[in-house]
Amino acid sequence: MSDAIFYVDVSDVREGALDELKAGMKALAEFVEANEPRIIAYNVYFNDDGSRMTVVHAHPDSASLEYHMEVAGPVFRGLAELVKLSSVHIYGEPSENALKQSHEKARLLGRDDVVVEALHAGFTRLALR
Repeated sequence: MSDAIFYVDVSDVREGALDELKAGMKALAEFVEANEPRIIAYNVYFNDDGSRMTVVHAHPDSASLEYHMEVAGPVFRGLAELVKLSSVHIYGEPSENALKQSHEKARLLGRDDVVVEALHAGFTRLALR
């Protein structure tokens, strides 16, 4: 079985915040790429009218997710007022600490629930640099 963790959060963009949020998330993605060598993917998506943002990141294991929360968390906190969290889904088996960190992030963004779904079957192919 795979130790990979896939993290998906969806947020509503606060009115008038789209331009600032887009610039901030671009900077955050660049920060993550430069400072987190183990993360497999970190992608930010906006719906057509810019009212919803989805962030998807993939990790080789729970330790990578923990590290992401520690390193990028302080950077993201500056953007927290620009969104209201709708949902957090974690696919895989996060450690207790990674789950705790995810709940803390969810509370920061206006929610407390984090949905975790364990892998039942399948595989992950990773081409690491």
